[in-house]
Amino acid sequence: MIVDDPTAHRSRWHWRTLDNAAGGLALDLGLYAVSATFAAITAVTSTLLPHRAWGAVAAVGYLLATLTVIAQLLLRRRSPTSRLTGLPARWAVTGLAWATTTLLPLAWQSIDRAGGRTDRAQEEVLVVEQAGSRLLEHGTPYLGPDAIAALPPGEQLMGYTPYQPGMAMFGLPRALLDTWWTDSRVWFAVGTALALTLAVAALRGAPATTGEATAGQATTAATHRRDAALLRGVQAATVLPICALTLATGGDDLPVLALCLLALAFAAADRPGRAGLAVGLAGALKLFAWPVALVLIVWGLTRRAGTRVAVGAIGLPIAALLPALLVDRDALTENVLRFPLGHGLVTSPAQSPFPGYLIASALPAGRLIAAGLLVAAGLAIAVRLARRPPRTAVATALICGYGLLAAIALMPSTRFGYLLYPLALLTWAPALRRPSDTPTVAIADERTGRTTSA
Repeated sequence: MIVDDPTAHRSRWHWRTLDNAAGGLALDLGLYAVSATFAAITAVTSTLLPHRAWGAVAAVGYLLATLTVIAQLLLRRRSPTSRLTGLPARWAVTGLAWATTTLLPLAWQSIDRAGGRTDRAQEEVLVVEQAGSRLLEHGTPYLGPDAIAALPPGEQLMGYTPYQPGMAMFGLPRALLDTWWTDSRVWFAVGTALALTLAVAALRGAPATTGEATAGQATTAATHRRDAALLRGVQAATVLPICALTLATGGDDLPVLALCLLALAFAAADRPGRAGLAVGLAGALKLFAWPVALVLIVWGLTRRAGTRVAVGAIGLPIAALLPALLVDRDALTENVLRFPLGHGLVTSPAQSPFPGYLIASALPAGRLIAAGLLVAAGLAIAVRLARRPPRTAVATALICGYGLLAAIALMPSTRFGYLLYPLALLTWAPALRRPSDTPTVAIADERTGRTTSA
């Protein structure tokens, strides 16, 4: 008999019940079926041609995954212990889904683009590749304000590179050789796959139990729960439509997200130095990783490892910025600061109907109000970090996820696609859990009456 604290898992009970239904296959079915519908609608209705092309291919991939899960559910009813319905089989279906809904349309669009099609990539692909060419030729990925002003008005937006200098590395292959596999999206996918593979390895290599002796059955159950949660986290970062669509058509956010997930995986495995390096690499690519780096540094301070985290988390972005700063400081400032803050020669087209954008566009002094709300949210998170610093990787991921969700909602200029960050971070959190992070469960042996802890 197991006696548990009735309040220990109350907040997670409903999610676990849904997630574990039919051995996880029920939620798999819902994920793939809803994704197939989304992809089909995108193929028919999207005004962006790369999105329509993605939807036409991805809808078939999601449909195949849906039919596979239906077959697994039917097989499970006849043979509940079949290996074709277990966790390894679910991993295989996830890999197939990612290949057919992300990698296949990505390769197809890259090949079409190399053959002369101009409607097979979003603008960020071109921006990153141009940044790679400028880095190779001039030592900086950025154009200065005078050079941008000299461009025709319709081309000035494309003259901006609103990323950190490290993002230009993904554009270097195209600067060296013009072919389909040097498309920056191909290398975004390689970086994403590598980071996620390392994250899975780090979490699987971490001990599933604490140092106390526990029964083998309990250890196996803990490992299975961790691996099931890990699968769900990987699904959120790969086959979830908002991630699959982004990587296949644009892609620059996915390696940043994957490196943040890798940093959290290293944190869960008690490797603060490696966590700092991973999030530092993400921060050298895009500003979105900087809040994650800050929260990870606070986590490191609770373990007397703040310096080890900060060396990579702060040092790598600074090292990436330094050459661009030395080559052309004005160009760096124009691209990395003025343009994202809305003070460039042209304004960002990132406009999604979130509260911050609606307030900024509909109310007098709306931008100031939205900025004030954003600052207030940041201060609230800072107070939370000061009063209750995260002591586990799970708490770190949750703070990062909810914090980025609030920031995306309140920013005056933002994109719907940025939601991939909080969605993936929040879904990743259960995979970071270790038994030492959860309340003790008392187990009473029905034969002896003795109570042990697990």
